[in-house]
Amino acid sequence: MMQCLVSVSESIRACYHGALIFNLSAFLIPAVYATLSKMWIANIDASLVSTTDAFTYFSCIVEVLNEGLPRAAWSTIGSGDTTKDTAEELIHRLSLTYTLISIQSALGFLLSVIFLFAAPGFVGAFVPGQVRATSVKYIRILAFDSLASTVNTAVSLGTRALDKPDVPLLMSSVQTVIQIFLELALVSTVHVPGFTPTIHTAATIKLVCDLTGAAVGLLYFLYLSRKATAHITMTKRLPWFSRASLKVLFLPGRWTFTESAIRNAIYLWQVHGVVSMGQAYATAWGVFNTIRWGLIMVPVNALEATSNTFVGHRWGIFQRAKSMNPLSTHASWSDIRFITAPALRSVVIVLLIEIPMCVALSIRGAGPFAKYLSNSDEVAEITAMMWRSIDWCYISYGVSTQLATILLATQTQWYLYQSLVSNIFYALPWAIALPRIGITPDTAWTYHKWVFGGSLVVSLGIIIVVDAIWAVRLRGWRFLKASTGLTARRIS
Repeated sequence: MMQCLVSVSESIRACYHGALIFNLSAFLIPAVYATLSKMWIANIDASLVSTTDAFTYFSCIVEVLNEGLPRAAWSTIGSGDTTKDTAEELIHRLSLTYTLISIQSALGFLLSVIFLFAAPGFVGAFVPGQVRATSVKYIRILAFDSLASTVNTAVSLGTRALDKPDVPLLMSSVQTVIQIFLELALVSTVHVPGFTPTIHTAATIKLVCDLTGAAVGLLYFLYLSRKATAHITMTKRLPWFSRASLKVLFLPGRWTFTESAIRNAIYLWQVHGVVSMGQAYATAWGVFNTIRWGLIMVPVNALEATSNTFVGHRWGIFQRAKSMNPLSTHASWSDIRFITAPALRSVVIVLLIEIPMCVALSIRGAGPFAKYLSNSDEVAEITAMMWRSIDWCYISYGVSTQLATILLATQTQWYLYQSLVSNIFYALPWAIALPRIGITPDTAWTYHKWVFGGSLVVSLGIIIVVDAIWAVRLRGWRFLKASTGLTARRIS
């Protein structure tokens, strides 16, 4: 009976909709609570909301690491049908995952040490003057959150590629439960009597919870991997680091690392201009980001993770089928439909979710929600104006994110190409032009809406074109319909 239940559980995790449920839960739990947590910080001091956002910008540097090798997991660790692995194939996947976690942990620790000493300079560039002293201590407390983030991301993406989305779900659940308990006791409006919470209290709680969540996820993954390989004698040859595995990860990872480095560098340049517009505008931008990344993007991120997983699986199946049929060097249209089906399914779902959500926020929700998060009428008014002017652009973002998984989980250099076109020919010119225009807090959003909203729409057009070129190139630059396809079998 127990064996049957385990088998059913594994089959659910290894199908599209089952994985989507796990991923949605894993993203939703921390997002909902992070939104509530920001309100408590606003109650301590509304001006300190921009301090928490400074850490978000600080994290853009960590994001470059998290979007480098970990994003190579989809086309390496997750390549092919993981439910049909031989012992040798399972060991290969686990070796890649172990190596990914080891490398990311080392880089995360190094970055944490750098952040500890670089905090004053970073805060000077991204925090309004009146809260800079408080912000330096806040950033230093959270310096080693970089280590937690890199471990968390490596474990999350590696296990999702292995069809184990329950691992990141456990990580986010444990992390959030501990954070709820500590913040209710120490930071919330009903905290224990006699204790005066500060923003540094919130930073310490976040660091403890993130490190605990990462450790729990890592231990659970080790338990699952040991259980899966208990009957395999080769396990003793499975090291924490392998040069061969690093090479496999590096080949696609170099493209995703380059893409993230360029994109985040330009983004930080743009955000520096936002912060220079003053406290109210900077806080409103931070609240705006909380709305879009806190709740609006939860379905987008969950669908992206699911699409990456199954596009990667299908790409591996296609590659294996092609290697077994040397007479057929190019894909048929049926092969391309087979590979891209999870991404197209995600596009449909994201439209069904995001359109009603964006409309509801624009009609009634943005202003009250911003007031709830910032505890400021002025900030709420600015945030509502920002949201109403570019809300529809995030529908474009949701669609483009799903379409990008076709490139990210197959040939990552193409993912870099589409990003370069978008960032160099649209985002970069704006970053250069805005300081020369001489914008003020009253005129800033007139330009910023074109910078941030326009880039989302432009990116959608670019990803459609690049996906089309990728597909035609995979066909061998042929447009005629092929008579047969390589990938006859289907997976969920």
